[in-house]
Amino acid sequence: MGTASSLVSPVGTVGEVIEDTYEGVGGEACEIPVEVKPKARLLRSSFRRVGTSRPGGLIGASFKSTASVQELECMAEYERLKKEYEIFRISKNNELASMMKKEAKLDKENKRLRAELQALQKTYQKILREKESALEAKYQAMERAATFEHDRDKVKRQFKIFRETKENEIQDLLRAKRELEAKLQRLQAQGIHIFDPEETDSDDSCSEVAATGAQSEYWSGGALGSEPSMGSMMQLQQSFRGPEFAQSSIDVEGPFANINRDDWDAAVASLLQVTPLFSHSLWSNTVRVYLINTEETKSEVDIFIQKYSPKLQKYCETMEYFFQAVHFRVETESPIQSVRKWEIEKSSLTILFLHLTLPSCLLEECEEVFLKNPEGKPHLLYYRLEEGQNSSDSVQQLVEQVRYMNKAKIISHVGGVEEGAHAVYSYVEKTIKKDILGCEMAELEKKDAADNSDSSVPEEEIFGDVLWDAHDEQEQMEAFQQASNSTCELGFEKYYERLNDLVAAPAPIPPLLVSGGPGSGKSLLLSKWIQLQQKHSSNTLILYHFVGKPTSSSAEPALILKRLTLKLMQHSWSVSPLTVDPAKLLEEFPRWLEKLSAHHQGSIIIIIDSVDRIQQAEKHMKWLIDPLPVNVRVVVSVNVETCPQAWRLWPTLHLDPLSIKDVNSLINKECSSASLKLTKEQEKKLEKHCHSSTTCNALYVTLLSRMVAGAGSAENIDLILQKCLLCQDTVSLYKLVLKSIHESLKSEKDQGLLKEILCLISISHNGVSESELIELCPELSWAVLASVVHSLYKMCFLTYGCGLLKFRHLQAWETVKLEFMEEDHNAFDACRKKLIDYFTKQLSQERVTWRSADELPWLFQQQGDKQKLQKCLLNLFVSQNLYKRGHFAELLSYWQLLGKDKNSMAAEYFSSLKLYEKSCEREENMISLADLYETLGRFLKDLGLLSQAIAPLQRSLEIRETALDPDHPRVAQSLHQLAGVYVQWKKFGNAEQLYKQALEISENAYGTEHLRVARELDALATLYQKQNKYEQAEHLRKKSFKIQQKAVRRKGSLKVIMVGRRL
Repeated sequence: MGTASSLVSPVGTVGEVIEDTYEGVGGEACEIPVEVKPKARLLRSSFRRVGTSRPGGLIGASFKSTASVQELECMAEYERLKKEYEIFRISKNNELASMMKKEAKLDKENKRLRAELQALQKTYQKILREKESALEAKYQAMERAATFEHDRDKVKRQFKIFRETKENEIQDLLRAKRELEAKLQRLQAQGIHIFDPEETDSDDSCSEVAATGAQSEYWSGGALGSEPSMGSMMQLQQSFRGPEFAQSSIDVEGPFANINRDDWDAAVASLLQVTPLFSHSLWSNTVRVYLINTEETKSEVDIFIQKYSPKLQKYCETMEYFFQAVHFRVETESPIQSVRKWEIEKSSLTILFLHLTLPSCLLEECEEVFLKNPEGKPHLLYYRLEEGQNSSDSVQQLVEQVRYMNKAKIISHVGGVEEGAHAVYSYVEKTIKKDILGCEMAELEKKDAADNSDSSVPEEEIFGDVLWDAHDEQEQMEAFQQASNSTCELGFEKYYERLNDLVAAPAPIPPLLVSGGPGSGKSLLLSKWIQLQQKHSSNTLILYHFVGKPTSSSAEPALILKRLTLKLMQHSWSVSPLTVDPAKLLEEFPRWLEKLSAHHQGSIIIIIDSVDRIQQAEKHMKWLIDPLPVNVRVVVSVNVETCPQAWRLWPTLHLDPLSIKDVNSLINKECSSASLKLTKEQEKKLEKHCHSSTTCNALYVTLLSRMVAGAGSAENIDLILQKCLLCQDTVSLYKLVLKSIHESLKSEKDQGLLKEILCLISISHNGVSESELIELCPELSWAVLASVVHSLYKMCFLTYGCGLLKFRHLQAWETVKLEFMEEDHNAFDACRKKLIDYFTKQLSQERVTWRSADELPWLFQQQGDKQKLQKCLLNLFVSQNLYKRGHFAELLSYWQLLGKDKNSMAAEYFSSLKLYEKSCEREENMISLADLYETLGRFLKDLGLLSQAIAPLQRSLEIRETALDPDHPRVAQSLHQLAGVYVQWKKFGNAEQLYKQALEISENAYGTEHLRVARELDALATLYQKQNKYEQAEHLRKKSFKIQQKAVRRKGSLKVIMVGRRL
């Protein structure tokens, strides 16, 4: 049978079933465990392999021994694994312990770092608080420093005034001493015994000196300490060096030689005429041509109005004047005689169109105009002749009388009406240019330039770098003349003495406050006193400003200070660049005032009427509270109800209500001028009524007297008085005036036109002209407009200001708002829209005038439409017009309203200029583009943006050199402006080269004796002076002064005087 091992297949696997080779006869199949070969290495040597006879068999081992070997192997493997595990466990435990130690160490480090972080955060917060405290302390220190500097400057001025006062007193004492010594010598020479001066009692004289010095104690505060003042140094040097030192100009820098006395006297004689000269033929900036015609000459008049009047209007607009052809059609309109006479008085030129007959209704009017003509205005008589027809005796007689008296030009025309109208137009155009507007000087300059293309040289080129607006000056002149118009003195003589005492009082003294209620006569008092001062004190320089409506340009503080500063510069013979920054302008005005006061030999009086109407008066007029130079006096008038609290401490001159005597005098004079006389009973009624402050002020009594004088007959006086005595204040009386004028109009259409006229004037910025009213109201005829304006003017409701109709008093403006605007807001909005549409249409037609530049941005500002305001400002010609007329503060305020700073504003203008340049093709457009670039460059230079100002000025120079000629005078203008930027930028080498080029071009174009040459010489002298090259500067100054002196003697106009010199 064999052993059990023989049944095992040597190659079998565990659990393998052995097949039955006996086909199921030998027995059952079963599973037999298979021996597994041990893997342990240590047992391999105890086993032997059998030979090939029994493959797969084992030698020398039983079944039992095989199992034990397997256990041993397993045990050995177990031990090994156990040892390895123990080693692994120990290593991991060690690693874990190490990691726990590291974790504990990291936790400790983390806690330490957290503590440090908290400490650092606390330190940071502490440092941050210290920084904030330091910044706050810094700002406080800066504020204290600014306050200290202001106080220091104030103390300097105080001490300066104190010292100058004492110097004057010392000079007076020395003069008195010399006089006493001379008197003593004369007495001794006569043998008269003289007491010893040491024995005399000098207490009285000492007390007088102390009393005089006590006047200086008005200004308080601060320790004394100052640099020598210009005024004291000038006075001391004049005392020791003689009167010739007074010939030097204000800015004494460097060793300049003095101008001789004859030259200075000639200059001063012309300098007295520093106010712009306006033609006597102009009525308030308007060229008015009054046309008189008969039925036979109606065709010529129609052709002249329709064809030639627009041409004359366009020319006058370019010269910044209004033009109006006044014509009353005989067949449809017959205004009252007083209205026609008033229109003739206002006219600049009267034209009479005659043919064969002259109606008797026109004969008296023609004789008044052409035969009397007391003012010597230019007049024209157009006389159309026809062959075979004889004129009437009245026509022939009038023509012969006019020809004999030689007071008018006569055009005798034979031919058609078209040719006749053209002949009239040619004469009128020539008369306007030569006699009325005085443009003959410009024509002479064209000939001197030898270049007719230079006909539009900018006016500021003659004026230097100072931007002057003649409209502002003319408006002030007219305001002064209107304020001084009065039927009688109204008992103001007692106030004149108080004002005279102000001028004679020793310095320093604060401004004098003239206060009173509305309409109390403050403007009348100041204007009358100004006339007295100009008449009796020739050495006194008076600067005045009358403030109008609070929303008008006359109430803008920057324009007021600019105007007054320019007046000081004119009298100083200096045309230094004037800042456009309102804050800096507020600082420069006192400096110029101090400079001129040191140079001026007489007193300087500054008068500002209605100063409380100025926008933010306390902020912009703060120079009033600072000490003034010794010879400067300031008088301001305010409404007693609106006077700022800080000003109430000043010396005050309060105007009392008019006395009954003055009331009766005023009313009787008005009535006598109308050939009326009041009864005793009527006078008693007036005396009884005029007892309160509101019914005894000058304006109320004036209105009342005008109403009574306008009654027309003695029978109507009682009715007028009955209505007037119901009015207890000026506004209610103005309402009665408005009602009476309203009822005097014939139709409802005319009454509606009256309302529209007053609303348009009320809404406007500075007023509306008559020609603008005709265009704004197509249904308005000249007859209705003339009658309405005449009535309102006569009743002190409206007045003229630089050609514009405006309200004469604030009470009239308030009356219009109460009567027409508070009840009907739609009328207010409709009138504003009409004005906006009118001036917008002008811009769309490229008709940018000073009126559209003044009104349209302001109307958009009042409307609150910022988008349209920005679009209007980006019309380059609008901004150019505002800047060139000196309204830069107004222009800046518009941009500030839009939220734009200087840089963003410059970027907006650059973008607009680039767009405009793309559309410029013709030569005249390129010249206009060059002007715009130059204006932008000057504007940016004045704003202090020097780096940005170079590019537009350089571009302007390039365009002019290309479009005109490299030697053209406008190229010299560009060079001059570009050099000015380099001077301000301290690049003197570049500036000198440009100034020399400009000088060479100007000499070649105008000759060596022209004012533009003098300006370039002045600019070079100033440049050399800044480089301490005093000898070269002095030589150029003398050369420039000689040119100016010759021009003054030759022309004597403001344009010559404004060139000036700067030492």
